Amino acid sequence: MSKQPLTAEEKREKSDESLAFITIAVVLFPLLSVILIGGYGFIVWMLQLFVFGPPGHG
Repeated sequence: MSKQPLTAEEKREKSDESLAFITIAVVLFPLLSVILIGGYGFIVWMLQLFVFGPPGHG
């Protein structure tokens, strides 16, 4: 069972997949995490400001 050398098309596909993985892991996941956590914090802040009041206020 010898491994066949990669063709030019397979090398390009592998490179594209690696670039997509790096983009998702380094850019997309951290950005989505910041957006989701910041959005949750903003919602809690607005609810405290307009609806429920600050925690422990009586």
